[in-house]
Amino acid sequence: MSSNSRKQAIINHFHACATCRHFQPLKTEQGMRYYCARLQYETKPAYQFNCWNPKDQVVKLLKKKLDMISDSDDE
Repeated sequence: MSSNSRKQAIINHFHACATCRHFQPLKTEQGMRYYCARLQYETKPAYQFNCWNPKDQVVKLLKKKLDMISDSDDE
């Protein structure tokens, strides 16, 4: 697997509504509901949209994982 395809696989792994800063879980009497503050509608944690804006801790983890790939390619 090439370096670029490994990087894309890692990004795809993290790319989900649950890791986006606009994702808002809401606990209701009927159970948990998930809402996108940006798109203004209900979503699910695993959904993916092109407007994905990852939370700061996700950006840090993603950078760490991508750096590990870059370091292994340099060897």
